[in-house]
Amino acid sequence: MPIYEYQCQSCGHEHEALQKLGADPILICPACTKPELMKKISAAGFRLKGSGWYETDFKSGAKKNVAGEASPTPVSTAPKASSCPADGCKSS
Repeated sequence: MPIYEYQCQSCGHEHEALQKLGADPILICPACTKPELMKKISAAGFRLKGSGWYETDFKSGAKKNVAGEASPTPVSTAPKASSCPADGCKSS
């Protein structure tokens, strides 16, 4: 569920609310109780990070890469650290 930001037009109080996408906006200010709360426009609170989040991942056929003709550079991952001691793993 997204977090929406509100600001009261009467007293200036800022408020954040966790709401479902289809929920009605909150109108009553929790600080002054007047019906002057307005939803603010803000940036998304998440970023798509890591491998696999390319714009071409779900494209097929002759669809072009929107960002340009060059294909994206894959993100390399570091090898996993071993849980064995320095002298090696010994099975019991």
